[in-house]
Amino acid sequence: MNRPEPSLSLSGERFTAVYRLCGAAAEVEARARAICLEQTVEFPQALIPNEAIRDQIVGQIAAIIPRALDDGSDGFEVAIRYPIESAGRELTQLLNVLFGNVALQPGVRLQRIDLPPSLLQHYPGPRFGIAGLRQRLGVRERPLLCTALKPMGLSPTELAELAYQLALGGIDLIKDDHGLSDQPFCPFDERASRCAEAVARANRETGHASLYLPNVTAPADEVAVRAQRARALGAGGLLVCPGLTGLDAMRALADDEALALPILSHPALLGGLSLGPHQGLAHGLLFGTLARLAGADATIFPSHGGRFAFTATECREIATAACAPLPGLAPIWPVPAGGMHLQQIPELVRFYGRDSMLLIGGDLHAGPDLRARCQAFRSLAAQACEQHTE
Repeated sequence: MNRPEPSLSLSGERFTAVYRLCGAAAEVEARARAICLEQTVEFPQALIPNEAIRDQIVGQIAAIIPRALDDGSDGFEVAIRYPIESAGRELTQLLNVLFGNVALQPGVRLQRIDLPPSLLQHYPGPRFGIAGLRQRLGVRERPLLCTALKPMGLSPTELAELAYQLALGGIDLIKDDHGLSDQPFCPFDERASRCAEAVARANRETGHASLYLPNVTAPADEVAVRAQRARALGAGGLLVCPGLTGLDAMRALADDEALALPILSHPALLGGLSLGPHQGLAHGLLFGTLARLAGADATIFPSHGGRFAFTATECREIATAACAPLPGLAPIWPVPAGGMHLQQIPELVRFYGRDSMLLIGGDLHAGPDLRARCQAFRSLAAQACEQHTE
């Protein structure tokens, strides 16, 4: 029985994904062709029922370039072009086309993507970004200062007092630690209410505009509800862990006109997607480009020189991707973190520049006077910024 020809009439416009493949040169073209099929029709080439699907739906190889891997082994960069219609209008489907099934194969790493304006228009991206958050905070020149409420185990009253002191000390963004959720020893509503009130009280006393960002990472049916509760309780922004909730859950919060709060993206669980040198997602793509597509205004990542394993090169890729031109999408704040110390601030500002958000947690508590440590943090950042521009 003959199958009818499908009535495909696509635009012909395509977006590009660049993969890094490890292996022998004799195999790379066949592997690239397999990706073209796997990420679209997921069907044997010989059994595709008609030419229209082969020509318009299946991915197309645009380039195969030899490129040695970081460990010196043979590798290639392979650019594959997919029809924009294959991604629909959904971030979830875009991610599926880019890396869905291929993520299960060894020796394949998604390096970067190139999306045309016709596709980017479906993703509004960050609501505030660098310029919007500067305006909201009234900070024009220096890097922003961020810290986390910790350790887990403190009561809402204790965390609120901590938030009050941090705000008095001049910290711009005071976020929940990502480990704070809705535990019985620290319920979300009580914590968010007390901490938001404490930061507002400090702002009235200082004239600053510090923001409190509760962690709204939650089960799927509670994320939006918790975010709206945070806003109602006086939160100035939101902390979201997209590795736990999914990138599209963060995107939905960013797009919610009734919410309209800055979003700080936390990297919990995302490390497993980026740490393998021969597979997963490149650091700049995951923590920079995809975070922007999903609406983050700032993206936290482990900086080199801290307690995690990211290299200076990987951190540079993230910072670059956070601010690289993307039609219609505002640049966002790179937030180097992960065991940073006050003495590292001059180097952090030299490396990341003034349009960075510096996150220091435990080291602020290393002295007897927390407020004085916060003020020192602010002074060091301002001085380093002045020296950086001289």
